[in-house]
Amino acid sequence: MKQFIVTACAAALAFGGSVQAADKPLTKVKAGHLVAIDMAPLFIAKESGCFAQQGLDVETVFFANPGDNNAALAGGAIDFSTNPFTLPFFAANSGVPIRVISAAGGWGVMEVVSQGKLGFKSMDDLKGYVKAGKPKLKIATLQGDTLELILKREFARLGLADKDVELVYFNDLLAMVESFRSGQVDLLSHIKPYTTDMVVSKGATVLTTNAKTYSTTTPNTVVSVLEKTLKDRPQIVQGYLKGLICAAAIINKQPEKATDLLVKGNYYRVPSKVLLSSLKTAPAPVSFTPDVAAIQSVVDELTKLGYVKGTASAADIFRLDTIKALEKQ
Repeated sequence: MKQFIVTACAAALAFGGSVQAADKPLTKVKAGHLVAIDMAPLFIAKESGCFAQQGLDVETVFFANPGDNNAALAGGAIDFSTNPFTLPFFAANSGVPIRVISAAGGWGVMEVVSQGKLGFKSMDDLKGYVKAGKPKLKIATLQGDTLELILKREFARLGLADKDVELVYFNDLLAMVESFRSGQVDLLSHIKPYTTDMVVSKGATVLTTNAKTYSTTTPNTVVSVLEKTLKDRPQIVQGYLKGLICAAAIINKQPEKATDLLVKGNYYRVPSKVLLSSLKTAPAPVSFTPDVAAIQSVVDELTKLGYVKGTASAADIFRLDTIKALEKQ
C-alpha cells in the first residue's frame, strides 16, 4: 500500500521548525467539519503545524448538522467544508457551485456493529438469524444516509428485506450510539471512532464496513470548496491539501503521536486507546483520492430511493487533479 509522505514537511516537524517565512503572516481560512475519524488529518494538520508550514492559519468550525456545514460553505462563512460525500450533490442540485477537491482522509470509517451477545461474526450471520424465525433485530441508522445504504446494499446481497428487521431511524448521531450502548438496539450503523468505542468498551463486533461493502477507497466524507475559491485561490487550496498530506504521514508512520495530537485538541469524546485503535484498524493507509465510481453508485441508489433529487453527477462536482498530482510527488 502506497504511503504519501511530504519530506520537507516531515523534516520541518522533526526540528520543530516551519517552512513559512518568519516575517510573513499566515493566511487565515476557516474549515467546517463534523467529527469522525477520517477528519483526523484536518485536526492533526492544525495541531502539528502542518498547515502553518504551508502559510495557513486554519480555524476549525464544528457543525453538528451536515446541512448547516453545507450552508456555511455556500454562504461564504467558511472556505473549506469536510462533509459526507452525498452533501455536495445536494448542494450542486440546489445550484451551489461546489467542487470536491479530495477525500477527507481515512478509509473504512463507516461500520455496522452488533451486540457481542448475539455472537455474530459477519453480516451473513444476520441472514441465518432471520431465516431461523427469531425475534426481529433492531438496527439503528440514519434515514436517507450512506449509513442506511450500507444496510440496504448488504440486505440485497443476503436476500433480505427491510421488513425482516426493525430499522430504527435517528437524527442525532450521539443518540444512536447511546441507544446501542444501553442495549436498546441490536445493531448500529455508524462511524469510527464511536463504533470502535463500542468494540473496545462494550465487546461489540464489526460485521462490515464501507470498505468491504463498496471499495477500500470509498470515503465517508470529502473536502469541498466553492468553484470561486478553486479558481481565484489555487495556492490556498494547494497549501491546504499539502497540510492534509503532511498530517497523513504522521498518522501512517506515527499513530501514537497522531493520537496524542488529537487528545491535545480534544476533538473526540472517546478515550485515547479508542482513537489509537481507530487509526490502527484502518483497512489502508490514509490517502486522499476517493473511488469516484463507488461514490456515484451510492448517489444513484439514493436517487432511485427518492432521497437525492436532481441530475448533478460526480463528473460535474469532483476536481481531483490537484490532489492526484500532490500524492504522486
